[in-house]
Amino acid sequence: MTGKKNIAFLGTGSDVGKSIVAAAYCRSLRDKGIKVAPFKAQNMSNNSGITPEGLEIGRAQIVQAEAAGIAPHVDMNPILLKPTSEKGSQVVLNGLVHDNQSAMDYHKTKDFYFQKACEAFDRLKSRYECIILEGAGSCAEVNLMKSDIVNFRMAEYAKADVILVADIHRGGVFAQILGTLACLPEKYRDMIKGFIINRFRGDPELFKDGIKWIEQKTNKKVFGIMPWYSHFRIDAEDSVEIENTIPISKLNKKKPALGIIKLPHISNFTDIHSLSAIKELQTAFVDTPADLSVFKALIIPGTKNTRSDMEWLIKSKIADKIKEYANSGGHILGICGGFQILGKDIKDPQGHEGRPGAIKGLSLLNVSTKIISPKITTITLFSWGKAKGQGYEIHMGNTKIISGSPLFEIHKRNNQNIGKPDNLDGCKSKNNKIMGTYIHGLFDSKQILLKWIRQIGINEMDLKNISTNSDKENNYKLLKEHFEKNITLK
Repeated sequence: MTGKKNIAFLGTGSDVGKSIVAAAYCRSLRDKGIKVAPFKAQNMSNNSGITPEGLEIGRAQIVQAEAAGIAPHVDMNPILLKPTSEKGSQVVLNGLVHDNQSAMDYHKTKDFYFQKACEAFDRLKSRYECIILEGAGSCAEVNLMKSDIVNFRMAEYAKADVILVADIHRGGVFAQILGTLACLPEKYRDMIKGFIINRFRGDPELFKDGIKWIEQKTNKKVFGIMPWYSHFRIDAEDSVEIENTIPISKLNKKKPALGIIKLPHISNFTDIHSLSAIKELQTAFVDTPADLSVFKALIIPGTKNTRSDMEWLIKSKIADKIKEYANSGGHILGICGGFQILGKDIKDPQGHEGRPGAIKGLSLLNVSTKIISPKITTITLFSWGKAKGQGYEIHMGNTKIISGSPLFEIHKRNNQNIGKPDNLDGCKSKNNKIMGTYIHGLFDSKQILLKWIRQIGINEMDLKNISTNSDKENNYKLLKEHFEKNITLK
């Protein structure tokens, strides 16, 4: 393998670390002076972001583009599936909403989407020396292989060498690797040049016999073992990571804690990363009707199905607990769908989230939301008083303030100056304790983060580990060093 050879990192399963490995290799090649770009034909995730041209792609490819030192572009992730139910997804094609389809209908049109993916890859390849592809889930799903457009079929089109990533932390790494090979047709097995063993805990010397066994059984190379890391932080693609937060019962009463409502269709959970990275704070997800008085503030995050999640809040009795918390003087922030939930009602006359209809919200803000097209996708410059920030918007809702005050002032969307009356966002209650906004990523701006921290009654002087953009760059540097120390692609 040469530095300018296209590489496809495919996985033995979901959440084995393909995204992070791809990001690490993007940074490694960039630092070698190679013009490199990431690519994932099809992403299924409600954790998305906005490119500079105002188009929507998966968060993982934004991270990989940042690692490669380039601006994210829609060609890096031409197809994004955003699940709205167990069997249906909103299909985002080339950054724009294309359709809402059931899984069955989508599979019937895979050839169309594969062609679109190939066109995006060709455009990307014309601008860069090397493309690093990422697969999706397991690359050996036998029942889906004929219609799989993101793993081997895409790697074959890209003439990419395939490296299989396996996760030793979840156990059964030998079966992961050999089982994957056994499920593949011969031409796909031949495309795999070797393996990366990811998330290893302990002394790698103890796994030398394991490496020898894998290489003898497969006649393929193990390129290295990626040890578990905790000395840097990279945004994750999947919401799997939210399972690893502190349970409410184990919160340290001496440290301030923030509660995040774990909505069934939670999206853009990376909004809380800058908060959870602060060691002096605790973050805990709430999915049962627990006592919320332990929290300095609650965050109701984004959701891909606002009405469905509002219904879940009511049925689970969590809605009652949120109202009790608000009535006792608690601070609540709703982001995007969470903002809509805080309002009086959510109307969906065209059925963008399912059947047409409406549902009452929490009525903690006197606003009303209508889910309508077109979808808003912008990179947004805004201010909160003297505090300035940059975030992004992804929503189909139009929320009107009945009474109350706007929260933020918008200055630019997608580099276009915004004038009155469109320069206002969100809403806040009279006592400033209930707030809602459509802006994702607001806490990535340090001035906004610190102002909100002060707003909820936490002394910023007690906080030491507050992330900044320079911290993000340092994290990519540490990721690259961790990768190069342990992995040799030859």
